[in-house]
Amino acid sequence: MSYSLTPRDQRNLPALSAQPLIRLDAYVAEDGSTVVNGHLLEMGGRRPPNEAILDAVAMFARTLGAPVAATVIDRTVMQVARLRVYPDGSSRTIADEDDLPPGRERTAAEEEAFPPLARVERIIQHAQHEEHHAAFVLASALREHLTLRRGAEDELSLEARAIEAYLAYLRGDYTLSITLALTVARIRCRTDLNRAAPDVARATAAWQRLMDEGQVATRGQELLHMWERLSAEGLLLEPSHQAMAQTVRSRLAQGGRSVPAPAPAATPALPAGQGPLAPEDKPLKPARRGLRRFTRLPGRSAGASPGPTA
Repeated sequence: MSYSLTPRDQRNLPALSAQPLIRLDAYVAEDGSTVVNGHLLEMGGRRPPNEAILDAVAMFARTLGAPVAATVIDRTVMQVARLRVYPDGSSRTIADEDDLPPGRERTAAEEEAFPPLARVERIIQHAQHEEHHAAFVLASALREHLTLRRGAEDELSLEARAIEAYLAYLRGDYTLSITLALTVARIRCRTDLNRAAPDVARATAAWQRLMDEGQVATRGQELLHMWERLSAEGLLLEPSHQAMAQTVRSRLAQGGRSVPAPAPAATPALPAGQGPLAPEDKPLKPARRGLRRFTRLPGRSAGASPGPTA
C-alpha cells in the first residue's frame, strides 16, 4: 500500500501570494533514512536526503501554488533546519527567529493537517508486517518533531517515545530501549505518579534483557528506586508489577553491586523557540540562513519526487 504526499483536501487552498501557514516536517535518521510528514521515502540509488526532502516539499508548494514552510531534523549532522520552499522548486533556509511564530492555534492546525494518530497507525502497520526498521525510523521522526514542538513532557511526545522504546526492544536494541523507556518513566514519576507504574514496568522489561553488568547495576538501581516510591505511595497494586519490582531487587542483590539513585539531570540550554528536551536527547544545532544543502536557486527544476513506502 502506498500513500500520496499531496494534500487530500483541495478546498480552501491559500492564495498564490499567501505566506506559509503550516509547517511540514522532515527527518533524517543517523543511517540516512528519510521521512517527510510521517512517510518513509524510498531513496533509490545514492540520492542525498536533502534533495529528496526538497523535492517532496516542492511538490506540496506546487500543489498549493504558494510557498511552503518546513522544519527538517537531520541527525546525520545534528542540526535542525527551517526552510521556505516555493512552487518553482527553489528554496532557502532561514534562522530560528525568522520561523513561523509559535502558538497553540498553529500547532493545532499543523497536527490537524497531518495528525499524529494517523502516523501512529502507519507505524503499527509496519510493525505488524515485521518491518521493524521502517517502524522505528517513523517513530523516531514522530517523537523528535513532537518534542521539538511540544516539549518532552507533553502527552503525545511521551506516547511517541514509549512507542519508539518498544520498537527498539523488538529490534533487539535493549540499551536504546531502556534509555527511551526510562526517560518516559522518569517524566511520568515526576509529573503523574498515579500513571507511572506501567511505564516503569516497560522500562523493567527492557532492563531484564541487558547483559552489561554496569548498565544492569546503574539502570536497575534507578528502577528499584521508582518501584519503592510507587510502593510507598500505595500504587504498586498489580501482581505483575509487584513481581517485576521483586525481580529487580533480586537481580541487584545477586550481582552484589549497588549505586546511588541518580540525581535529576539538568536540561541543556536550548535556542529560542525550541521546546525542552529530555536530558538523554542529543541537542541539535539551530538552523542558520543560507544553509547550502537546502538552498536551490530560482528556476531550478526539482528531480522526480521520491515515492513513499507504505
